[in-house]
Amino acid sequence: MKSAIFNGPYDIAVTERDTPVCGPRDVLLRNLHAGVCGSDVSVYRHGPGAHQILLGEEFGHEVVSEVAAMGSEVRGLSLGDRVYPYPLLAKGDPGKAGCLGGFSEYILVPGCRVGEQVFPVDDRIPTPVAGLIEPFTVAHRAVRRCRPRQGEKAVVFGAGTIGIGAAVALRSFGVGQVMVVDLSDFRLEKAAGLGFETCNSGREELGRRAAELFGETKTLMGTFPDADIYVEAAGADELLATIQTMAKPGSRIGAVAVHPKPVPVDLVRLAYGEQEIIGPGGYRPEDVVDVMAVMASGQFDLASIITHTFALDRIVEAIETAGDRDRSLHVAIAY
Repeated sequence: MKSAIFNGPYDIAVTERDTPVCGPRDVLLRNLHAGVCGSDVSVYRHGPGAHQILLGEEFGHEVVSEVAAMGSEVRGLSLGDRVYPYPLLAKGDPGKAGCLGGFSEYILVPGCRVGEQVFPVDDRIPTPVAGLIEPFTVAHRAVRRCRPRQGEKAVVFGAGTIGIGAAVALRSFGVGQVMVVDLSDFRLEKAAGLGFETCNSGREELGRRAAELFGETKTLMGTFPDADIYVEAAGADELLATIQTMAKPGSRIGAVAVHPKPVPVDLVRLAYGEQEIIGPGGYRPEDVVDVMAVMASGQFDLASIITHTFALDRIVEAIETAGDRDRSLHVAIAY
């Protein structure tokens, strides 16, 4: 089988490896559609850092697949079924979630347990959209941890796949108004096309735009935009300080972006402003179920955020394209 191997920064090779063989309780998956994650771009440019991608290993973890072969003891699946391999458990080792093998032609799931390691994909979800399940579960978990309530208001920083996924999750949880903030007009147009308010903070005064959209609330600490939830999905080091400055007392801040270095926290605002900074912790099976329900509903045209599709042999071009925020959003490998 063809497999993309990460050998170090700017060094990815598509090589031939033996196609895995099923044991009696194993399932062999043929990959259909695999997304390029922001972590793939970061690792390609800078090395593994905090990401679970290992030197000399296959990688890619945003993937939808079909059952190509299975052992005689496997139950609950049929040949040709589309499934989402759950990265934390599919390989039997959560520490290798980033080495799932989405950028390989096949993935072997040892001792396959349906509903734990793999999840059947609803027939109503198009295959390219199903390739968004993994990043959308990351976003969904971050939003769930922020405890959204019906009718609240939210700001999402970052109009990439995770940011768009967070905006969709906020709406699915009943949040009434959602504004997406980015520096890329290309990406903001995609967010607007899905029905979200937008702000290009490079051209617009962010606080004023938020106050116009959400109204203002006056507190002992000053006057703030009347937003309840902030999701940091962009990864710029200065963003947490920006959010803490504009967040009203009692705000919840979901920090989903992975930063390569520690970021300062204003403990005075955290204490006196009753702010919460919340880590999402990845995703859980309940997030997979919820995300697939949103996708199956057809409420959002999620295929519209898939801007580029490449063959596996062009994986380097795909990753470099994914890193260009002004002309791409979600980039995928199609098999």
